[in-house]
Amino acid sequence: MVEVGEKQVTAREAVAECTIRMTPDACAALVAGTPKGDPMEAAKVAGLLAAKRTPDLLPFCHPIALTGASVMLEPDAETGTIRIEAVMHALDRTGAEMEALTAAAVAALCLYDAAKAFDRAAEIGGLHLLAKAGGKSGAFRRAD
Repeated sequence: MVEVGEKQVTAREAVAECTIRMTPDACAALVAGTPKGDPMEAAKVAGLLAAKRTPDLLPFCHPIALTGASVMLEPDAETGTIRIEAVMHALDRTGAEMEALTAAAVAALCLYDAAKAFDRAAEIGGLHLLAKAGGKSGAFRRAD
């Protein structure tokens, strides 16, 4: 791990997204809920839990003091897609990008777990950082 002890504690923000694609019927089933429960709410919770466990999953990732986190889902039953956006806030010496990416990815995996009963060909894609703020390197916003 990189030494970050000499760095200043600053406010950090990171936003990541990904998408899961499935048949429109499968997407509608997830939005409506399944006999097992509400996959949309489960995905949000899974993403939040994953953000807090990121350093346990990624060996070079420092534990950071998250001060806020959210996972939002935007379903489009017409196209069979659900967009996942994870936003992390922290006060620390290093950024929250990996926490945001991990939260989005795990939320998508949770949705896939529910979707596979309706569509085995469901696909997760487009995981990327949308924006970050804070720290020495400053702000970043994805161009597209």
